[in-house]
Amino acid sequence: MCLNRKIGVVERGSAWALVTGAALGIGREYAEQLAEKGYNLYLVDILESVVQEAATIEQKHGIKCVAMCMNLAEVDAAKRLHAKTTAEGYVFDVVINNAGIFSHCDILTTPTERIERIIFLHDLTLTMMCRLYGEDMLKRGKGRILNMSSYSIWMPFPGLALYSASKAYVKSFTEAFAKELYKTGVSITAICPAGIATDLYGLSKSLQRFGVKSGILMSPRSCAKRGLRAMFKGRKVVVPDWWYKILIPFCKYLPGFILRPLRNFTMKWQK
Repeated sequence: MCLNRKIGVVERGSAWALVTGAALGIGREYAEQLAEKGYNLYLVDILESVVQEAATIEQKHGIKCVAMCMNLAEVDAAKRLHAKTTAEGYVFDVVINNAGIFSHCDILTTPTERIERIIFLHDLTLTMMCRLYGEDMLKRGKGRILNMSSYSIWMPFPGLALYSASKAYVKSFTEAFAKELYKTGVSITAICPAGIATDLYGLSKSLQRFGVKSGILMSPRSCAKRGLRAMFKGRKVVVPDWWYKILIPFCKYLPGFILRPLRNFTMKWQK
């Protein structure tokens, strides 16, 4: 128990961590828990509220917390962010690629602009973040990267083609990159959580609370805790909660007589 509490802890203010999508939800929890472990933080989000969240965390934990409002769903976003942080002299021991966009919509009715944004953010920006900051870590011989994949990669459900495929790339990329980094002192981890009680899915607060209490959804704090633990232990891929691991084969091979009613039921939420 003591080991789990202390894993990843550093002397307060002695190391920096970068977290994307840090204004709310899971990203906000990653920031909070890294601050609890003593890390200074560089928080990036498209939402301007990230500035206030950074100030709150800084005051609460007595660490340095820098905020940057930036759209990471652009072709050169990772290059611009890396150039800026490098020019400002920041050196990151931890990088959390958390920023994401959820989409529940049939491909043929999905706006083409949304397709580009999701692929840019989930795949291109994440890959370039790993490439650029991973190279910096390799030169120092240490560093940890955590990428957000999703349990939906095992769920070929109607309406999730784009989202699931973009997250499947994250898992595959992370696994292969982790093998390339073997014995370098740098590790990379992908976490594949199922439903999380955040605003990402458009669920009301009452439904989020019900989901957590019933065990259908995981709280952002629990997800972040498990992701950080896996990252600091150097695991390649982690699926939170053992029962979700057991269900993976069933999700992959759901028959049509189950998928068709499910599709009809969920059509009203497609947007």
